[in-house]
Amino acid sequence: MPVSRRTQSVLAVTMAAAVLGVAQASPASAVPIGKIRQGKATYYNDVGTGACGKPLDASTQMLVAVSPKYWKAANPNNDPLCKVKVRLTFRGKTITVPVRDKCMECGPKHIDLSQPAFAKLADPSKGVIHKVKWKFVR
Repeated sequence: MPVSRRTQSVLAVTMAAAVLGVAQASPASAVPIGKIRQGKATYYNDVGTGACGKPLDASTQMLVAVSPKYWKAANPNNDPLCKVKVRLTFRGKTITVPVRDKCMECGPKHIDLSQPAFAKLADPSKGVIHKVKWKFVR
């Protein structure tokens, strides 16, 4: 199974952190649960291993990748984010999807949904939607 560019980036960052001995896993309270953000959402459809260490298929599964800003563990497989979800609302539609990946190019208000998750909120032909409200939930 080919490894996506996103997964290659995550692996490189993980290996660098491990070599440098950076940051051990943060407590679950480090995840800003319930804080509402507003930003943009894009989508991806990669197949490979997600930042939580599990296989994923963003073309068929409901999931989300979030900014590196929110990842705190040197080994993202052990990150508290792997145990939470994101609840998103856009134009009266709401979905809740598990965090399974890291979006290296995303800023703190930008999230990257799997293609099926994005399709629940808007037509994928848009490519990006703005003014999406979202928050981390358990």
